[in-house]
Amino acid sequence: MNGPEIERLIQLLGRLPGLGPRSARRVALHLLKKREVLMQPLSAALADAAKTIKPCSVCGNLDTIDPCSICADSRRDAGLICVVEDIGDLWALERGRIFNGRYHVLGGTLSALDGIGPDELNIGGLLRRLQEGSIREVIVATNATVDGQTTAHYLAERLACANVPLTRLAHGVPVGGELDWLDEGTLATALKARRAL
Repeated sequence: MNGPEIERLIQLLGRLPGLGPRSARRVALHLLKKREVLMQPLSAALADAAKTIKPCSVCGNLDTIDPCSICADSRRDAGLICVVEDIGDLWALERGRIFNGRYHVLGGTLSALDGIGPDELNIGGLLRRLQEGSIREVIVATNATVDGQTTAHYLAERLACANVPLTRLAHGVPVGGELDWLDEGTLATALKARRAL
């Protein structure tokens, strides 16, 4: 029905998260209709990003400089490291502007089903950073999934000999959450993590 160029565009767009075949067709059509104001600037931005953005050699974040702007910022607390699964998690914490330390991106989680072991994650880089001796605390901010919990427990075992306090993000009832809308796992975690008023 469409030429090979259009079909290739649709197929590539369909590989993006959240875009199925129908959504990819709509996006492709929209881009083609708005060629001068959207498609050409987007194409140039993608080409620039592919050339200039690279992973940070220290933490694994993406930036145009290495070390990244977070690692290079002298105003940040270099003794506090927040370990996240992926760059999206780092960006989420940065959006909140609630953390003034530095990060370490693992690049995923341990998953036996997907064949992802410790060697596939950036755990070695974290251990090297801890050996430098300037780290006062490591905050494990993996997701509250089975793989996230498994990764957190593995990190706790691996970092036990580093003599650095290891903390974990709290889990449980979200701010503004109502108990009758929460699942049993969230309620159980919240109950176990209760604290004095």
